[in-house]
Parts: sequence; C-alpha cells; structure tokens
Amino acid sequence: MTHVVTESCIKCKYTDCVDVCPVDCFRKGPNFLVIDPDECIDCAVCIPECPVDAIYAEEDVPDNQQDFIELNAELAKDWPSITRLEEACSDADNWKDVKEKKHLIEK
Repeated sequence: MTHVVTESCIKCKYTDCVDVCPVDCFRKGPNFLVIDPDECIDCAVCIPECPVDAIYAEEDVPDNQQDFIELNAELAKDWPSITRLEEACSDADNWKDVKEKKHLIEK
C-alpha cells in the first residue's frame, strides 16, 4: 500500500510532510506535491504533518479523490524528488480552504 496526496495540496504545496518522510518519496511539481508509490513504505508519518489534510492511505482516499491515486503515480515518474522543507506557494494561505482545485494543477 502507499499514501496519496490529494486535491487539497494544489496551490498550497506545504512541505511539512516532506520533512518527516524517512524514504524521500515525495516529488514536487510547480504547485502540488505527489508521493511516488514505488518509494513509499506506508509509514504514515506524513499524514498528521499535512496542514491541509491532503494525504491519505491509498485505501482511505475519499471516493471523489480516487483519481489522485493514478495521478500521483503518473506525475511521480517525471517530477523531481523533494527531500527538505521548502517555502509553500506564495499564496498558499489563500488556497488552503478552497475545494475543487484539480483543474489548477500545473504539470
């Protein structure tokens, strides 16, 4: 099993989760993070660190976020690894409570 970053991360990209990951399985895009399912060891330490509750165990991903399972796997192949805490998106606080942001992912 793996963990999945979902829609709440889009246009926020807080990296608190990255900082605690023991295997460096996070990948970063312009305005979103994903988890590489081939690297994730299912430790779950990232879940409580996410300030926007965007990370779920694969089996717990809400029905309306299921497409993010495949999206994480797809984007993880091309996006670079992120291993340290970095600045969130400059306007992250404006976006953290916004729902339905999938169309805003920058690839």
